[in-house]
Amino acid sequence: MKTAVSSPARFETLRRWRDRLLLQEDLNFLLTNRIPRIALTRFMGWFSKIRHPWVFRPSLAVWRMFTELDLSEAKKSRFESLHDCFTRELKPGARVVDADPDVIVSPCDAIVGACGTVEGDRLYQAKGFPYTLGELAAGDALAPFAGGCYATLRLTSAMYHRFHAPADLRVRSVDYISGDTWNVNPIALKRVEKLFCRNERAVLCGELTGPGGSPAEPFALVAVAAVLVASMRLHCLDVLLHLRYRGPAHQRCDAPARRGDELGWFEHGSTILVFMPPGSALCEGIGPGTRLRMGQPLMRRPAQS
Repeated sequence: MKTAVSSPARFETLRRWRDRLLLQEDLNFLLTNRIPRIALTRFMGWFSKIRHPWVFRPSLAVWRMFTELDLSEAKKSRFESLHDCFTRELKPGARVVDADPDVIVSPCDAIVGACGTVEGDRLYQAKGFPYTLGELAAGDALAPFAGGCYATLRLTSAMYHRFHAPADLRVRSVDYISGDTWNVNPIALKRVEKLFCRNERAVLCGELTGPGGSPAEPFALVAVAAVLVASMRLHCLDVLLHLRYRGPAHQRCDAPARRGDELGWFEHGSTILVFMPPGSALCEGIGPGTRLRMGQPLMRRPAQS
């Protein structure tokens, strides 16, 4: 007589096969990059918004099979579509924002990638894969951060996908740069040169506010899209940035935000690069592979004279 395999055992078997697949770097790279990336990304944008349980429930089951998705902190307990789940809000108090005014906090839940000091105008996406501030911004918007401090924050598909103000600040401009949708996982970063400079991205620039609301250091956040993820919503702009966006590439704004206020979200998960000027430094314990939650210390501001 055959013994029936329980659902938990079957699910664990699928997870083991998943882990073996993901560890095969060549296959992982082929399956997530050597595909019609832009076409699939546009399809996913449409598919994820379908509001029907016969679509959402099986899709969520597949998503959970490939990620460690945890919805226990979500503000809502029921979702109507994948998009609804991707862009979920958290319960009040789910994240504690460090209140030290000398600290720049992580704007999102993330795994830290390449980080450290910008060497002149050069920084790295992975060991041996440099790019420049000018290439990333497609202009000189990031010029004030030459010699400054940077951190690459990767949001996995299972993480909370909204991002927040790392300190009290004002967003002064947004540069939108259309591009490709390469995967931004570590496997792709070790194989595709200047990957962040190829993908769709938005460069948010402004200044942190000092004591009494006076202007202080400049800051920048660069939100980089990826395969299946090429769409961003920013509260400082009344427009959805996506692959079919044909509006102005450079937009001025004057959007204040307090530390921890929501700035926007990705339609799925991707990468945010944080830039601070010379004199800034990473907080103790921050390095490649560090896992952060939104609100935890990331950088220290330059010493105030």
